[in-house]
Amino acid sequence: MKVNTRLFGEIEIEQEKIICFENGIIGFPDCKQFTLIFDETDDGARKNISWLQSLDEPSFALPVMDPLLIKEDYNPQVEHELMKSLGNLTEENTYVLVTVTVPADIKKISVNLRAPIVINVENLKAEQLIVDDSYPVKYMIYDILQNKKTKAGE
Repeated sequence: MKVNTRLFGEIEIEQEKIICFENGIIGFPDCKQFTLIFDETDDGARKNISWLQSLDEPSFALPVMDPLLIKEDYNPQVEHELMKSLGNLTEENTYVLVTVTVPADIKKISVNLRAPIVINVENLKAEQLIVDDSYPVKYMIYDILQNKKTKAGE
């Protein structure tokens, strides 16, 4: 499948890389098919932020990242009923992402820990969920990323 995206130009997506959100995502219920686009450094390593590109609305892509990169103890409690549509989830087949907000002032970059995206990597079914109130909608990450960058350079 070829898709002409706003951010990445024309891209070709293999059928086995299409992630299906049966209920769409929060705020975009009609966007049900996505793919993950991983940004890489010059040496081929993955960057912290990836893109969840809509195939239904090619102009729409969400920056996302693995929450464990910035909050190692992230472990929201979710009702199993909410994840039933994803099939049998195990530690090995579950991939969790959170959306990233990048404002004009980069020092105010944040992630939404209250609405994670859960993907079953075996069947490529996904859901965006709302978890308990103990996690913030805006979790500031600029200093965390800067500290990781400094430590990596040591």
